[in-house]
Amino acid sequence: MEEQKENQNQPSNKLPENKSNKNRIIVIVLSLIVIAQAIKIYLDHQENTKQENQLINTEEELATTMQKLTDISAELDEKIAEIEKLGGDVEELQKAKADVEAELNRTRKRDRQAIADLKDKVEGFQELLKLKDEEIVKLKELNEELLTENTTLKTEKNELSTTIREINQSKEALESKVAIASQLKAENFQILAVNDRGKEREMPAKSRQVDKIKVSFNIAENNVAPIEGKNILVRIVDQKGQVIFDVAKGSGTFMYNNKEEFYTANQEILFDNSKQRLTFEYTKGSEYEEGLYTLEVYTDDYKMGSSKFEIK
Repeated sequence: MEEQKENQNQPSNKLPENKSNKNRIIVIVLSLIVIAQAIKIYLDHQENTKQENQLINTEEELATTMQKLTDISAELDEKIAEIEKLGGDVEELQKAKADVEAELNRTRKRDRQAIADLKDKVEGFQELLKLKDEEIVKLKELNEELLTENTTLKTEKNELSTTIREINQSKEALESKVAIASQLKAENFQILAVNDRGKEREMPAKSRQVDKIKVSFNIAENNVAPIEGKNILVRIVDQKGQVIFDVAKGSGTFMYNNKEEFYTANQEILFDNSKQRLTFEYTKGSEYEEGLYTLEVYTDDYKMGSSKFEIK
């Protein structure tokens, strides 16, 4: 009995052990929270550093390009003065000078695409300066020869004509490069099938589910292209290469690669370089055959882009 009473009077160790376990769990949870927070702070710092570096690189790239434009402006002044003194034509250089000044007076904040476009212009100006260096050399040679030998006038004129022809050819090549750069591009195509109840679904769709075709896309940003009116043409071409069209529903023809082609639908817009989104809807009036169809977008006799969709 006495031994039993002593055992009853001894304190129990179970409660302190439970409390100790809870404390350890709390410590572990808090440690994990601290570690997770530390990792988040580190990743946020890395991302901020990356963005800051990209911004610095973009600003440095723009500053370098603008400095090149400033140098080109000074070179153009020198070339204009020298060619005028030699009796040459400076109209092209004066136009280039005006273009350079316009770029220098624009805002100094530009995105990477705008900087890339500006670099292309810089390359064009540099190429023009090289051509004018050749012209200056020829003009100097011509003036020196005219002072000493009038008998060689015919030969010298032929040389000048050759130089002018070469310069014009180079100018045409440069203008062609600018024209290509200013072509508009269609992107982010979405082609939907719309049934007779107006329900839209993504392609591919079954023929009986297609009452009309709904096409949407964006016109990509292009800082080289002018702000002007555009006639945007859409062609739906079936698996046999035949264009789906109906003149009574607004279809028509246009010239492409010196050949008259049909288009399915068109839309007159004002291109404003805002990545504007266009939507076309076309009701064929009969079921579409099964197969793979091609959607093509055109303007100004060139293709802006294309996409495909399937009808099952």
